[in-house]
Amino acid sequence: MTLVDNQTKQEVEGVVTQALPNATFRVKLDNQDKEILCHLAGKMRLYRIKVMPGDRVRLVQSPYDTTKGRIVYRDK
Repeated sequence: MTLVDNQTKQEVEGVVTQALPNATFRVKLDNQDKEILCHLAGKMRLYRIKVMPGDRVRLVQSPYDTTKGRIVYRDK
């Protein structure tokens, strides 16, 4: 089994629309007109970075499943 390279992952931006349990969020993407389900990355959980609805975030999507993502950065 091979893992996905960092070059094949897509980094996109969006706005958090809804906060769900277990550090999961619904994010509306900027470049597309769709909402995807995202969870917080490990470093954001470790340093307890809060994400609220309305925040602009940067997330990483796998090329295999574009309906899910991982939030890696919260814009100021």
